[in-house]
Amino acid sequence: MGRLARLAAAHGVATSYEPGPGRVVEVPQETVVTVLAALGVDASTPDAVRQALHAHDAAAAARLLPSTVVLRAGQDTLLTGPYAVPAGTSLLVETEDGQRCDAGADLPPGVHTLRAHTPDGRAARATLIVAPERLSVPEGREFGVLVQLYSMLSARSWGLGDLADLRDLASWAGHTAHAGFVQLNPLHAAVPAAEGHGTDPSPYRPSSRRFADPVHLRIEDVPEYAYLRGADRARMDRLASRAGELRDGVLRKDAHIDRDAVWALKRDALELLRTVPLSPGRRAEYCAYLARQGPALEDHALWCALAELHGPNWRSWPTGLDDPRSARTARARAQHLDRVDFHCWLAWLTDTQLARAQEAARDAGMRVGLVHDLAVGVHPSGSDAWAQQDALAAGMSVGAPPDAFSAAGQSWGLPPWRPDALAATGYRPYRELLRGLLAHAGALRIDHVMGQFRQWWVPDGLPPSEGTYVRYDAGAMLAVLTLEAHRAGALVIGEDLGTVEDGVREELAGRGVLGTSVLFFERDWAGDGTPLPPERWRAGCLATPTTHDLPSTAARLSGDHVLLHHRLGLLAGSLRTARTADAAERAEWLAHFARLGLLDGGHGDEEARVRAVYRFLAATPARLVGVWLPDGVGDRRPQNVPGTSLEYPNWRLPLADGTGRPLALEELLASPRLHALLTDLRGALTGTRPAPR
Repeated sequence: MGRLARLAAAHGVATSYEPGPGRVVEVPQETVVTVLAALGVDASTPDAVRQALHAHDAAAAARLLPSTVVLRAGQDTLLTGPYAVPAGTSLLVETEDGQRCDAGADLPPGVHTLRAHTPDGRAARATLIVAPERLSVPEGREFGVLVQLYSMLSARSWGLGDLADLRDLASWAGHTAHAGFVQLNPLHAAVPAAEGHGTDPSPYRPSSRRFADPVHLRIEDVPEYAYLRGADRARMDRLASRAGELRDGVLRKDAHIDRDAVWALKRDALELLRTVPLSPGRRAEYCAYLARQGPALEDHALWCALAELHGPNWRSWPTGLDDPRSARTARARAQHLDRVDFHCWLAWLTDTQLARAQEAARDAGMRVGLVHDLAVGVHPSGSDAWAQQDALAAGMSVGAPPDAFSAAGQSWGLPPWRPDALAATGYRPYRELLRGLLAHAGALRIDHVMGQFRQWWVPDGLPPSEGTYVRYDAGAMLAVLTLEAHRAGALVIGEDLGTVEDGVREELAGRGVLGTSVLFFERDWAGDGTPLPPERWRAGCLATPTTHDLPSTAARLSGDHVLLHHRLGLLAGSLRTARTADAAERAEWLAHFARLGLLDGGHGDEEARVRAVYRFLAATPARLVGVWLPDGVGDRRPQNVPGTSLEYPNWRLPLADGTGRPLALEELLASPRLHALLTDLRGALTGTRPAPR
C-alpha cells in the first residue's frame, strides 16, 4: 500500500470502493487529497504525505486513551479490549451522575468520564459512552399513518398544515382508527428566503436540525392570543382574514402551498403576540426552557437575528460575523439581544405545541405516537453550519455514488460531519441533536441510516461520480443513537433503502434498530427476482408501499407515475417501452395478490387493489406497517419527484383526492374510503379479517 493510501486509511478515507460484487472503482487521487485536506490533513505533496503519516503514527503511539471510548451495557472491554494501556495503569470512571467507580464495574448506560493514570505519572481522560445492549421493541404489531405535515391543511390553519392539525390527526388516528403512530416529514427549521429567492421548500435541506420551524405554529393556540385588545386585536383579525384567503386559495384545485406567504403572516402575528407580557408561570416555563437548551439555542437564535439583518448566507456577512465565536459576533449578540430573545421565544412556542401533539397521541392510546424524521444533513448557509463550523467538513457535500437510481451519482449540497471532530467532543453535537428530537417523540426515523457507517463525500467543484466514502466510527454513532433513544423510551427506524454494504442491516438489527421495507422493492433478488413472499420479509422493519420520493399506491397501480415522468422528461427510454414494462410489473404484483387471496374486488377496482397492497403488508411479520395517508383518498401526486426542481411543485402540494382536488383535514378524516382502508388493515393485523391463502 502506498503512503497516500496508508494515510487515507488512517483517516477513514477510501481510495477505492466496490459498487457491486467483483467490481472495484479507484478513487481519483485529487479527490483523496482534497478530502484529507477537509479533515485537516495535508497530503498535497509526497513530502507532506510522509510528514502527515509520521505525525499520525507518533500521536497514536503517545496517546494513552482515545478521545471517546464506547461500551455496550454488560461488556467489560476497558481492560481487555482495544484500549490497551501500560501494565499497572489505574482506570477510574466518573459517571454522569457524579459517582466514582472502578472501570471493571457494571456501568449504567450514559455518558461518563474515563480517567487513566500510569505508574510513570502520565494521565489521560476520555468520554466514555455506555450504550444499552439493545433497544427494546414493544410486543405485538402497530400500524400508523405517514404524512407530510405541511400538506395536511385544516379549515383553521393558515395556509399549510400546522401543529394543531397534527394534534387533531393524532387524536383522530388513535381514538377512531386505533393507529399506533403518526410518522412525519422533518420539522426542522428552514433557511429563510433571500431577496429575490423563495425559501427552499425541501424539509431535507434545513437550516437547523436541532430546532423545529415556527412556521408550524398555530397562532390561535399561543396562550397570549386571548389577551390581545383594541388595535392589536383588530390587526390580528385582519391577519387571520388574509390567512383564510390564503388557505382557501391553496384548497382550490391546482393551487400550491406558499410557505413564504404563510410565514410572512405568521411572523406579523407573532410580533403582535410578543407584546403581551407572559404570566409569571409562563415566564418561569420559558426561563426553564432556555436553561435546558443552553448555548445551542442562543447560537440558533443569534443566527436567525443576523440573517434578518444581513441575509441568510452567513458566508456573505460582514467580516467577523461569519465566526460565531468572534468578538464582533459577541457584540452583535448584545446589541440585538431583544431580537435574539424573539427567536428563542419562537423556539419555545414551537416546542410546547409539539409537546401537546405528542401528548394527544399518547392520550389517544398510541403506544408510539409521533415519529419524527432526522434529515441527513443541513444547508451549508444555515444556522447549524454557522454554529458548528468546527464539526463540519468545509468544501464537501454528502451524496451517493453512481448507481441504478442515478447513473451520474448524487450530491445533496449538505456538508458532512467530520468524524474526527465528533470523536474529539465525545459526540456532543450528535447527542444534543438526538436528545432534542426525541424530547417529544415515540420514535425517530433516521434518513439514510447507512451514514452512521460511512458517507459519500463530494468535493466542491467535482462531479458526484468523483467523490469517495469516508468511514465513521459506527460503534460510537450507534452507541449515541441507541443511548438517547433508550433514555427517551423511543424506537429507532433506519431508512436503509438503496445500496447497503454487507453487515450493516445485521448490525442495526442487533441493536434493535428497525429497518424500512418498501413493497415494490422487495423481491427475491438472490433468486428469480419475483415478488418476495410475505413470510420471507424481515420482522424488524417499518413496512410501507411507498415513500415521499415515490409514486403513491394509486399512481403506481394505475401507471400514472410513468406518464408524469414522461411529462417531466425523466424517462430514460420511450414512453411506450416504459409503459409496457410498468404494465408487466403491475400485472405481476396483482397476480401475486390474487394468488394470496388478497384481491376481493377484481383487478379493475382501484380501492380493492389499494386494500390488497396493505393486506399484503399485514401478512408480513413487519412490526410496523405504515399507511401513506394520501393512499386513503386515492391521491396520485407524489410530494417530491427526485431529479426535478422548477419542473414540479416539490414539497408544495396539499393532500388531494384522486382527481387532484385538495382536501381539508376535516374532509380527509371523514372520507369513507380512508375509514374503509384503515378498518380493513386493522382487521388484517388483528386477525378479524380472514388471512390470505
